[in-house]
Amino acid sequence: MVSTRTRFWILIGLVTISGFSQGMLLPLLAVILEQNGISSSINGLHATGLYIGILISSPFMEKPLQKLGYKPVIMIGGALVFISLALFPFWQALWFWFILRVAIGIGDQILHFGTQTWITATSASHSRGKNIAYYGLFFSLGFTIGPLMTNLLEFNIYLPFLVSSGLSLMVWLMMWRVNNETPPNDQATAYGTSSYKRFLGAIKIGWAAFLPPMAYGFLEATLHGIFPVYGLRIGHDVNVLSFIIPSFAAASLLSQIPLGALSDRVGRKIVILTVLSGGIAAFILAAIFEESTFGLFATFAMGGLFVGSLFSLGISYMTDLLPRELLPAGNILCGMAFSIGSILGPFLSGAFLDFIPGLSFFYIIVALLVIVFAATALSSDPQTQKTADA
Repeated sequence: MVSTRTRFWILIGLVTISGFSQGMLLPLLAVILEQNGISSSINGLHATGLYIGILISSPFMEKPLQKLGYKPVIMIGGALVFISLALFPFWQALWFWFILRVAIGIGDQILHFGTQTWITATSASHSRGKNIAYYGLFFSLGFTIGPLMTNLLEFNIYLPFLVSSGLSLMVWLMMWRVNNETPPNDQATAYGTSSYKRFLGAIKIGWAAFLPPMAYGFLEATLHGIFPVYGLRIGHDVNVLSFIIPSFAAASLLSQIPLGALSDRVGRKIVILTVLSGGIAAFILAAIFEESTFGLFATFAMGGLFVGSLFSLGISYMTDLLPRELLPAGNILCGMAFSIGSILGPFLSGAFLDFIPGLSFFYIIVALLVIVFAATALSSDPQTQKTADA
């Protein structure tokens, strides 16, 4: 069996391949459905399957984790992902592919829930932010590389699915060498035995920590799903947009580890407020320089450097706020918050473009970041909260 450090990197590998599969599916299926004559509205609705899978599975994962432990839960989620990816070539039907998308969303959420909870529960307080930053870094890395798989379409329509499934299987097999562990099982003493009560307890204590993952989901889905439409409307070329959009995720790779380590030293809340301020400034500048290709590239990169780490910072902040027995519920709620943001982002920003066409698209992002900044600033910090709870 492997050491604790090796286990950590195996979990990181699973997260990377999960980001890779998600990053591949969004543009790959969009291109295939567009080539098959599917309308953009149906295409957009089809893309929500992944996030629907995340949402519907989230409330039901805590008890299996308590009974089975981390390893079996992670392996179930990973198996669901690589099997679903391998099934895409068998039947090219819209409804069947939607079901597979939902299944991958369920599998990814199970995988992320197990890995997040295992890492947060076993990381020392002085290195927790850095460890979660690695988590966010490698997920973002996988998400950034995934869209490159669309280049394989020129060889065969099913090749990207099979390659992604094979890579997922290879990393999944490494989990067989990991010893199983179970999370703390003392929820009955303080928060009741039902998941519902633990969710309410986690929300009451750590609600501010769920805002950054929600904001990140909103940003990711909006910038990938709606900005290309807006970019074309204001006169940018498709090839230019395909160069601008990845700059957000690519820049976030540079800041994940430094921000995570910084948050370990100066506090999570201070760093979250700082990156939100930087993100607000970046997207105000994007609105001002939106007609400039270089201006958009620079402001997207600036935005990625700041708010590209919101998801991992939110998880670390949640771990600071919640007692250990509520960490499984907190990790589930982080995933649910991300999914809600991912669903609301394209819907609200699309409506914004329809009803306020004269105002820059970027101002809805600025408005969201301002709201999250104000709510975070007004919330209690971890020390104050834990002292009050004690």
